[in-house]
Amino acid sequence: MARPWTELEKEQYRSELYDLYVLQNKTMAEVAKILGIKFQTVYDRLKRLGIATCPERKLNYQNRRSDIIIPMGYSPDLAEFFGIMLGDGSLSHFQTIVTLGTKELPYVQYVANLMERLFGVSAKIAIRKRGYRDIYIGSVELTNWLQSEGLVFNKVKAQVNVPVWIFSRKEYRERFLRGFFDTDGSVYKLRFGTQIAFINYSLPLLRSLQLMLKKLSYSPSAVSAHKIYLTKRPEVIRFFREIVPANEKHQKRFENFIQA
Repeated sequence: MARPWTELEKEQYRSELYDLYVLQNKTMAEVAKILGIKFQTVYDRLKRLGIATCPERKLNYQNRRSDIIIPMGYSPDLAEFFGIMLGDGSLSHFQTIVTLGTKELPYVQYVANLMERLFGVSAKIAIRKRGYRDIYIGSVELTNWLQSEGLVFNKVKAQVNVPVWIFSRKEYRERFLRGFFDTDGSVYKLRFGTQIAFINYSLPLLRSLQLMLKKLSYSPSAVSAHKIYLTKRPEVIRFFREIVPANEKHQKRFENFIQA
């Protein structure tokens, strides 16, 4: 076990590493060379000091990707992807991730295919202990671009909103609604009918969804408990016929409820 540092040593190491690794954005190998210590020593000190390591952000990191395609313009596929990301997506400094549940396996491949069409590389799929799937692409260039287009690291804290360009075309609005509903929506049986719900903890996003639905001639409810609803039977049916959710679990529930 490494010996405890004195307070003076701790402050010295923190000052050195914060300046070199964070402010100057040096790699761990570069920091080791500058300080005349081993690479492993740099890593150990960063960990002990609680300074997060993120090599993919370093300018000289050997595995920075050059195969990512950054979209040159907007498209229906991109609108759907933004809906997915604002539903069950997340960003880290170097990964773009969509996390789906254990009952969504066909939809996992649908999302992976969509990401490959948009960005030109295969998305990887990781399985968590409880069966959840993470579909992800590792690329600093991609996460930086997605941030520039309005996505954020913490959607709830930032109270994220729908990008303005989504409203510019009807097809963009429809495809965004598909992606969002497939990930953060639900359909369920009421005593006297069937209801669609859109769930999110960002109030600006819910209000934009309301506006989007109204522009498409739907009659969404007011925001209530982080949700908005479509309840009129003709509108629920039209939503599934026109928006055509791609997540099989929603389609199956809708068919079961509407035929009951």
